[in-house]
Parts: sequence; structure tokens; C-alpha cells
Amino acid sequence: MSTTASTFKPHRSWDRIFFPFMALLILATVLYGFAHTYFLAGMVLAPLPSLLVHLHGAAFTLWILLLIVQIGFVTTHNVAIHRKLGVYGFLLAIAMVVLGFFTAIGQLNRGHVPRGMDPQTFFIIPLSALALFALFVYFAWRNRSKPESHKRLILIATISIIDAAVGRWPIDILQQHPPYQDLVLFAFLLLIILYDLASLHRITRTTLWCSLLYVVVHLTRVPLGFTPAWHHFASLFLHK
Repeated sequence: MSTTASTFKPHRSWDRIFFPFMALLILATVLYGFAHTYFLAGMVLAPLPSLLVHLHGAAFTLWILLLIVQIGFVTTHNVAIHRKLGVYGFLLAIAMVVLGFFTAIGQLNRGHVPRGMDPQTFFIIPLSALALFALFVYFAWRNRSKPESHKRLILIATISIIDAAVGRWPIDILQQHPPYQDLVLFAFLLLIILYDLASLHRITRTTLWCSLLYVVVHLTRVPLGFTPAWHHFASLFLHK
């Protein structure tokens, strides 16, 4: 017997599997990337460069945990609690952007960056990640009454800030060829696209435009970071 478009509604039940799975996958990604330098090093006891880096790490870890908790509330139909907690999540996101910005400035001045880049060039990577995160969270907040868009925006916003974790995966090919790290991140987006196609028989506008913007930013930010104009901009944040 054929299934018509009007009766095809598996996505509502599939959401309860897909979004928790993605949240746990992101958690595993972060744990794997920061295991030795942060989590297994004692977190608050980890030998990080400054208190600011500790606050930055704590805030970003809290965001990942909050993502799991919030998805759990929706999955168990505790939407009222989810909405109340979402206000604090939005405030946390603002704090993360501020902490992330000043942490990036600190890293710029310490000069400790991956090989193949100078500090000014690398400065564009955390700033572009924060810009994407802030943009997606902002629109997630605006679309909080539209679950289909909201949940995808929050998920892609979180994917925007895990590039530092992927960059620390102890996998030789990723360390020797940093551009391959983007392929890992793009795979997260591909999972959302495939899920849209499987559950909705279409790619949502949110998934499409956010994924396109994400890919364009990731493919252009390093070449832009090598330009004299960006170096001049980054130099404004160097301590004299």
C-alpha cells in the first residue's frame, strides 16, 4: 500500500532519536578532542594558560551539557521547562561569545597556533566560529516558537564551535592536513541534511542556508586570514 504525503509523518518520532544522537555525538567529539588537555587533566585543575581560558572552557562545556539536557526535556515532553531553561541558555550563549572573543585575543598574543599559520592568520578561525555561533543562536531565539527551525539552528550553532575539539583529535592525517578537519565538520551537516531527506522528504530552508553559510565561511576564512587587511585588523588586538 502506498504512503501519501499527507499521512507520512515519521519525523516527529524520529526527532526523539536523531537529535539526542547528534547531541551525544557532539559530546563524544568534544570529549575526544579535549580529553588530555582538559577533561582528564582535571578540568578546573588543568594547566591552562589563564583563568579566562578556564572560564571559556567551563562555559562551552556547560553549553554542550545544556544541549543534551534541553533535548532530553523536549524528548520527554517537558516543553515548559525547556522554554524556561532556554532563557538561561541564551544568556549563556552571550557569555560564551564574550569569553570566546577575549580568549581568542589571549591566544593571538601568546602566539601558540597550529603549524602553517601565524597568530594573526589563525585569529580568524575562532572569531569566525564565534560569529557563526552568535548568528545561529540569535535566529534560534527568534524562531523559538518554530520547533523545526529552532532545533536545527541550535544544533548547527553547536557544530560551529566544535572545530577546536576536532582540531585536537589525535589522528595523524587530521594533524598533518588541517583542511581535512573541515571534512569532519561538514559530515555533521551532512547528517542533518540526510535526516531532513529521510524524515521530511526535503531539506529544510534552515538546514540549507545555515549549511551553505557554514561551508562558505570555512572554505574562505583561512585564505582571508592570510590577507594584509586581516593581518592589519588582527594586529589591532596585539598588546603593545
